[in-house]
Amino acid sequence: MAVTVTNTGQRAGTEVVQMYFRDRVSSVTRPVRELKGFVKVWLDPGATTTVSMDITPESLAFYDIAMSNVVEPGEFEILVGTSSRKEDLQRVILEVK
Repeated sequence: MAVTVTNTGQRAGTEVVQMYFRDRVSSVTRPVRELKGFVKVWLDPGATTTVSMDITPESLAFYDIAMSNVVEPGEFEILVGTSSRKEDLQRVILEVK
C-alpha cells in the first residue's frame, strides 16, 4: 500500500504514517483496529513523499478458535493515517479469497 504525505506547515518535522487492519467478518472476535505497520518520515516545509507499506499474508493472519494461525477469506478494511482516530484515517477495502 502506498500513500502520499505532504508537510503543509512552515516548519520541518516528522510524521508517523500508521496502517491498521480490521477484519470485517471473522470466525472469532477481533479488535476493531490492529496496528500492522508504521513508517516515520522527515519532511521539510512543503515537501511531499510517498510512503509504502507491505500487506502480507502474515499481516492478515490470526489465531482461530483451534489456535491455528489462519487467514480467512473475506473483506478487510485497511486504514491509513497519522493516528488511530477515525477522522484521521483513510479507508481501503481488501478482499481475500
